[in-house]
Amino acid sequence: MPVTTRGGEAERFVSIDAVRGFAILGILLMNIVGMGLPAFAYLDPTYAGGATGADLWTWAVNNVLTDGKMRALFTMLFGASAVLIAERAEGGHPGPAQTHYRRMFWLFVIGMIHAYFLWWGDILVTYSLAGLVIFPFRKLAVRTQVIVGVLVLTALLAVNLFVAHELQRLYAAAMAPGAAPAALKTWQDASQLVAPSPALKLQEIAGYRGGFLDALRVRALAARLLQTYMMPTDEIPEAIGQMFLGMALFRSGFFTLKWSTRAYGIAVAVGYLLAAPATAWLAWRIEQSHFDPLVLNRLEAWQQISRPLIGLADASILLLIIRAGWAQAVVNRLAAAGRMAFSNYLMTSIITTVLFCGFGFGLYGRLSRFQELAVVAGVWVFILAWSKPWLASFHYGPFEWLWRSLVRWRPQPFLRRGPKPAPAAA
Repeated sequence: MPVTTRGGEAERFVSIDAVRGFAILGILLMNIVGMGLPAFAYLDPTYAGGATGADLWTWAVNNVLTDGKMRALFTMLFGASAVLIAERAEGGHPGPAQTHYRRMFWLFVIGMIHAYFLWWGDILVTYSLAGLVIFPFRKLAVRTQVIVGVLVLTALLAVNLFVAHELQRLYAAAMAPGAAPAALKTWQDASQLVAPSPALKLQEIAGYRGGFLDALRVRALAARLLQTYMMPTDEIPEAIGQMFLGMALFRSGFFTLKWSTRAYGIAVAVGYLLAAPATAWLAWRIEQSHFDPLVLNRLEAWQQISRPLIGLADASILLLIIRAGWAQAVVNRLAAAGRMAFSNYLMTSIITTVLFCGFGFGLYGRLSRFQELAVVAGVWVFILAWSKPWLASFHYGPFEWLWRSLVRWRPQPFLRRGPKPAPAAA
C-alpha cells in the first residue's frame, strides 16, 4: 500500500497526516477542560468540574492515556515536519532556513492572537519559540538527536522534582510551630503555583460568562501567567526535547512505516505494558491523597516520563493499521484532518469560545468534566466531516493557506480547478 500521495504541490506522507489527525483529536480531550472550566481544573478535578463518579473516571482515564500524551505526539510530529519541510525547501526560494524562520515568526504572531482572543492554553507560541532552537540541529545523527532529546527531558524532570521538593520544604517551614511571618508569607506566595485561590476561580467564571471584554481580561491574565511562568521553564524545554525525538523518529522512518512490525510492537508494549500501568499507579496515588496540592505537583512531574512513550504506542498502533490497509475510510478521514491540523486546532478554539463564553451560549463552568465529553464528540464529528470535503475543493485548509501565504508573502493557490482529485490512498 502506498504511503504517499500528492497534496498541493508536494508529495505527502499519508501516515504522517493520519497520525497528526489522530493527535489533534486527542488533544481536545484535555484542552476542553481548560476551555470550559476554571484553568486549574485541568490538573485538579476537585477545583472544578467534579471529582466523583463519572467525572472522577473521566479525569483518571484522561490522566493516564491522554494528558500530555497527545500533546507529546503532536510535538514530535512538529519536529518531524520541520525536517520534512526543510528537505522540500532545499534548492528552492526561499531556502530551508528562510522558510523555517518565516514560518516560526508567523506562527508566533498567530499564536499570540490565538492565546489572547480565543484560548489561553495556546501551544503555537511555544512551538514557534522551540522551533527556533531545534532547526540548526536537524541534520545531527539520529542517535545524537535522541540523546539530546532525552537529556533535555531528563533535565526538565530534575528541575520539576527540585521545585516540588522546595515547595514541600516551604510548606513544612510555614507549618512548623512558631513559624516566622516571613516563612508564612513565602509559602502563601509559592502555594499559588499549586493551589490557586477560590477568588481566582470566581473571577474566571464571572469573566467568561460576561461580555467579550470581560472574557478578554481573564483570558489575557491566564495567557500572561502561562507565558511568563510556565512557558520558559516547562513548556518550551519539554517541546524542545520532544521535537528532537520527533526529528530522530522521522529520519529513522518511524512515521513513514519504515520500522519493522516487531519494532512497532515493542513501542506498543513499552507504552501500554510499562508506561501506562506506572502512570495509572501515580494517578491512583494522587486520588488517594485526595488531590493534595503538593502530592499532585510532585507526582505529575514523574508523569512526564510516560508522555512520549504512551503517545508513541498510540501512533504505532495506527501506523500498523495503515500498513495493513485496514479501516481505509477512517484513515483517509484522519489524514484529511491531519493535513488541516492548523485549521482544525484554531477552529476548535473558535467553536468552544462561542459555546462557553457569555457572548455566545454561556456554558462556561456549567458542564461537568464528563459532560464536556459531549462537546468533544461534537467537535470530532465536525473535524472528520469537514476536512476531507474541504480538501477536495481547496489545496489547503483556510489557516494553512493564510500561514503559507504569509511565509511566501504572496497569495498561494487556494481553489482547486478542474476535476476533483481522487481520494488520498491510505
